Amino acid sequence: MTTFDNSLNADGALIVGAGLAGLFTALKLAPRPVTVLTPKPLGLGASSAWAQGGVAAAMGEGDSAHAHALDTEMAGAGIVDHGTAEGVTAEAAARIEDLARLGTPFDRDDFGNFELGREAAHSANRIVKVEGDRAGWAIMQALIARVRRTPSIRVVEGITALSLARDNGRIVGVYCRRLGDRYSEPIFIRARATILAAGGLGGLYAITTNPPGVRGHAMGMAARAGAIIADPEFVQFHPTAIATGADPAPLATEALRGEGAILVNDLGERFMPAIHADAELAPRDIVARANFRQIQAGRRVFLDTRTVLGKNILTRFPTVSKYCIEAGIDPVSDMIPVVPAAHFHMGGVKVDERGRSSLPGLWVCGEASCTGLHGANRLASNSLLEAIVYGARIADDIGGLEPARALSPFKGIEWDEVEGNRAEEILRNSLAVQQLRQVMSDLVGVERSAEGLSLALKKIAHLEATAEQVTTAYLNMTTSATLVAAAALKRVESRGGHFRTDFPQPSTEWEHHTEMTLTEALEIRARAAQD
Repeated sequence: MTTFDNSLNADGALIVGAGLAGLFTALKLAPRPVTVLTPKPLGLGASSAWAQGGVAAAMGEGDSAHAHALDTEMAGAGIVDHGTAEGVTAEAAARIEDLARLGTPFDRDDFGNFELGREAAHSANRIVKVEGDRAGWAIMQALIARVRRTPSIRVVEGITALSLARDNGRIVGVYCRRLGDRYSEPIFIRARATILAAGGLGGLYAITTNPPGVRGHAMGMAARAGAIIADPEFVQFHPTAIATGADPAPLATEALRGEGAILVNDLGERFMPAIHADAELAPRDIVARANFRQIQAGRRVFLDTRTVLGKNILTRFPTVSKYCIEAGIDPVSDMIPVVPAAHFHMGGVKVDERGRSSLPGLWVCGEASCTGLHGANRLASNSLLEAIVYGARIADDIGGLEPARALSPFKGIEWDEVEGNRAEEILRNSLAVQQLRQVMSDLVGVERSAEGLSLALKKIAHLEATAEQVTTAYLNMTTSATLVAAAALKRVESRGGHFRTDFPQPSTEWEHHTEMTLTEALEIRARAAQD
């Protein structure tokens, strides 16, 4: 293995995370020096690569950025920042062209125009796709290839960030450890600018579509350093994870419902038309709750693609077909069993229009951030769009502060596949982690109540206090779990992805974002423990 000092210098910008947000930011910063930290080799473990639907952008005839912004605000249930929505959607076409120039093979017609798909709550066809359901994977492959050819970008694989480093109130880098090495001294990596792009927290739930490493580490690190966290209670549950028992659960993309696939229960009853005028294309939170209630009532739920797609599903949605076949489901002749699963976090580290957090020296982008774009419920395929728009903005902001320089030598950390996989397996199978994930699914899930949330906070505190080894990684997880549960307990209404059975209606008094520090969340947790 490579040996190294316990203090290293990133010589410029340091990006924690190698998903779409991190790599796009790095490319936009070129030729300024950038160091990218990732626990696994590029392309492994990033949620972005798993995104099936595509990128939302108003690029079709008769569509407009303003119409896209209005759809975003409608889905966000009253608390989307209007200016943010208008600004992000206005930049969408330019960012799509960026991805195309970087080599993304978007689906096009015979005239070279983008083929645009439709997803729930969009008023027009505006989803830019790759091979139907391979957008995330294809975009990541294009970016990885370009990153590998960009001399100003240094990628350090096999290292995991644990904590943000502060000096005189400013973030000056991160403390890290080689993946699998739990007992050595942390490595301090200095940076002039630190960009947190390490994903969301869906993996904190027992049923999730997220990779194993996406368990609230980014938000937890920032919160422990004192950052303001916004909207942590708003977790989006995807209505149609494929119910195979796999962890994580494979996803049946919403684009299937955009093609006309319907939801039925095991009695053959189609239930969505009676719940919402848009039926299966209603906003995700409504569809997820409908599926959840069917399952709670003892029914099974299926996505029926047979009439609208038939054998065409094999070529038009190869990823979904592969998942089905691996689980023994014939995607042509069988209905696909589905279940709601934790999918996306609308909340995160609060940032401004430039991607700056409340901590000087720290920028945040991707799912780890809260920009105000998603409100209480993300519009389908706006997540990849947000990542690239804010990645470009952050690069512009930092580019104005940092001159271009050559990279100096850097003692990296070699990726050890055996140790890396072993570390991931230990974290996956840890009893404390399993218990935390079950608490979140049972008590802080699709439907919530004051009683359940208070109990969740008590259990999280107990797990944090009694875990056999309270590692920094586990503390980041319990920190994020605490913030979600505390904010959900504080918000005494239902809105978007946050549904309270004891307060089932939205309230005008809560038509605003939540802003919370870890100190406040811990105070709420302490009061819950006393009740």
